Amino acid sequence: MSVLQELSLNVEKGKRKIVPGLVQQALEEGIDPNVILNEGMIEAMGRVGEAFRKGEIFVPEMLIAAKAMQAGVAVLKPALAAEGAVSRGKIILGTVAGDLHDIGKNLVGMMLESAGFEVIDLGVDVADEVFLDTYAANPDTKIICLSALLTTTMPAMRSTVAKINAAPWRNKVKVMVGGAPITQAFCDEIGADAYCPDAASAARTAVAMLRGA
Repeated sequence: MSVLQELSLNVEKGKRKIVPGLVQQALEEGIDPNVILNEGMIEAMGRVGEAFRKGEIFVPEMLIAAKAMQAGVAVLKPALAAEGAVSRGKIILGTVAGDLHDIGKNLVGMMLESAGFEVIDLGVDVADEVFLDTYAANPDTKIICLSALLTTTMPAMRSTVAKINAAPWRNKVKVMVGGAPITQAFCDEIGADAYCPDAASAARTAVAMLRGA
């Protein structure tokens, strides 16, 4: 088994203690950092995401795999920087006002970072104004990503998206929404650009949206 195959397998299994050493070994063997990232780790997370969508694994397993990849990316970052790898862009991420759930949001953040985005994580219970002020301070942001896990906080998501939609810079940014009670119909109704049914699809959706931008 090649080191890339071994790395991919260990990311998929969530072996956080093993993955960094395999990334280092791959670098020492002269493998291109982008190949290590894409073939050794991102492809593995793609398989994890597919297993999640099929109901073969659940959020805890997905979180463990994402953390294993994150550990590998930490070792890889200096090499990627030396290669001149550029960020795909900034994403503002947060759970809406009144909602204190962060596991799903954190998982989305890991997925987005692993896919090459710079994530500004605002945490939980984020007021409308904080999303708007953060964009004002980071006008090169590509996507604003909102999470809600409770039906009772869906109105807060509606409110935040309405204020973003009313902003003069709205045409410069995409809005992505997700969380247990959120649906494509609700996404369309409130005027967001994309709905992500789960964390696995978040990075894929973000990349696809920017390609189409």
